[in-house]
Amino acid sequence: MNPAEAYILNQEEPCKSILLQLQVLIESTIPQLELKYKYRIPFYYLDGKPFCYLNVPKKKAYVDVGFWSSAHLKVHLDKMVTEGRKVMRSLRYSTLEEIDPQILIEVLQNAREVNHKGFWK
Repeated sequence: MNPAEAYILNQEEPCKSILLQLQVLIESTIPQLELKYKYRIPFYYLDGKPFCYLNVPKKKAYVDVGFWSSAHLKVHLDKMVTEGRKVMRSLRYSTLEEIDPQILIEVLQNAREVNHKGFWK
């Protein structure tokens, strides 16, 4: 088992179920993504470039889906969290029920369109 998969499977509930659901949605929306273990978290890469990551912060009860090219995103910015970060934005989930597949898919598709632009604007 690779370290990214171990990270997901070793989480406590409900984060484990949230991560598994997100993994299915992400990988079915953009099958070309490669799941790696970078910066001690699961990190998806597209064409060799960082795309998005999955993170369960220590002592927190939520999962972040952070987008590497978030400075260039145009959809659902009102649903994204910046919380003390200058550039990075993420969708945040505390329960499975909070996951709106349509919103996640639209953000993923937008991120794929702008991924070549990089981290900074």
